[in-house]
Amino acid sequence: MRKEVDFLVIGSGIAGLTFALKVADHGKVIIITKANAEESNTKYAQGGIAGVMHGPDTFEKHVQDTLECGAGLCDEKIVRMVVTEGADRIREIIEWGTRFDKNEKGDFDLAKEGGHSEHRVLHYKDATGNEIERALLAQIQSHPNISVYTHYFAVDIITQHHLGEEVKRTSEGTECYGVYALNLRTNQIETILSKVTLVATGGAGQVYRATTNPVIATGDGIAMVYRAKGQVKDMEFIQFHPTSLYNPGEHPSFLITEAVRGFGGVLKTQDGEEFMEKYDERKSLAPRDIAARAIDNEMKVRGEEFVFLDCRQIPMDKFVEHFPNVNQKCKSIGIDVTKDMIPVVPAAHYICGGIVVDEFGRSSIGNLYAAGECACTGLHGANRLASNSLLEALVFSHRASLDALASVAKLNYREEVPEWDAEGTTQPNEMVLITHNLRELQDVMSNYVGIVRSDQRLKRALNRLRIIYGETEALYERTVLSPRLCELRNLITVAYLIVKFAMLRKENVGLHYSTDFLVTSEAAKN
Repeated sequence: MRKEVDFLVIGSGIAGLTFALKVADHGKVIIITKANAEESNTKYAQGGIAGVMHGPDTFEKHVQDTLECGAGLCDEKIVRMVVTEGADRIREIIEWGTRFDKNEKGDFDLAKEGGHSEHRVLHYKDATGNEIERALLAQIQSHPNISVYTHYFAVDIITQHHLGEEVKRTSEGTECYGVYALNLRTNQIETILSKVTLVATGGAGQVYRATTNPVIATGDGIAMVYRAKGQVKDMEFIQFHPTSLYNPGEHPSFLITEAVRGFGGVLKTQDGEEFMEKYDERKSLAPRDIAARAIDNEMKVRGEEFVFLDCRQIPMDKFVEHFPNVNQKCKSIGIDVTKDMIPVVPAAHYICGGIVVDEFGRSSIGNLYAAGECACTGLHGANRLASNSLLEALVFSHRASLDALASVAKLNYREEVPEWDAEGTTQPNEMVLITHNLRELQDVMSNYVGIVRSDQRLKRALNRLRIIYGETEALYERTVLSPRLCELRNLITVAYLIVKFAMLRKENVGLHYSTDFLVTSEAAKN
């Protein structure tokens, strides 16, 4: 079975939905998502969206905060572009129905998070991403040119490779003609031909054992584009959120938003002592890479499994008003934030690298765009500034839509694309092999490629990954496709890329920290 569409969007988060709304008046749009339409990384973004809406904040302050957090590896041109264009994009989603909290004066109740020099984070309680997702989906559902195909798993990007031509990573002129997608209701692989395709598949947190990402965050878009010989970059920069709730057995980990620290929450050891002043003058409001490494170091030195986030000094009525979901979650496991400190631990949260794109979201493959967490735009550098991700997604999906609309009328379908060939495959007789390989993959990455790394750990990880890869590819070749198998393949690819880029990075910068390199910071030595 095949479908033809002007614009194909893979993923239903903020980037994909925004792009779809902007191009829908000019052609037919299909959004495919492997789960329900509302299930995306966007949904779980608690903190908010950073934007300069009025004084005393300025574009320049936001630019400098982003550059400092990115540890010298941001593309300053991209940073200035996103920061200056971001306010208009935020106003746009407000016009589409997104609600943000306001104060008694009727102004936006702007929060301050780690690494920010001003209060500039717009939020809706502690469920900002869910609110944005709600508003965008309402607009999507009312547009006659947009169809949402839920429970469709994108398997592979279609290029000249599928027409029998050789495609290399150094090849010029590689083009995307659509995707092969697994219809999870019929278990059939369908061919979706498109003139323009946007990859907006989110992150890859499930490559680690402890992550704040939903179970769908398996790096599908990054892996697909890499297999299609597209360019990827900066995969070593994995941001571990400093404060996920320590609740053994829960997966994914519940996120304690950074805004709690911006509101007065203080990190403490299990004996009640503050420790962040040893690592950074901003203390508990230090950027995420510094805070996560500090927590990791304190746990290792003390032999403890978590630290505390002390919120007892925050007035309870204010805490409940601003963080109702955090409060409810804590209460559900017996934590009274007025009396008890919250046990927290770092967890994989965000990947700063991904599919290389230019200022219009164009990947190295023709007619293929990428936006959101799966894309590497140059904004984040070696470490993402808190709440810049939603802003980035809005700006780049908008710019990608402008570029796509300028070219779509000149593009045609490649009718000679063959149907998916599943001949010779059989139903897997031991799904437990997939489960075991996934668990082993997550253990390898958590143990050897976490917050602190070394050449020895990376080499050991690479050796283990080669074995898992060989076993999984053999299974892929002989069995009928399933989402679990495809996700495992994608996670193995992402894990390999993280290790590969980490081994090439010969300095400690941002989120990449190796014990093999000279440490200049006295705090980091401790």
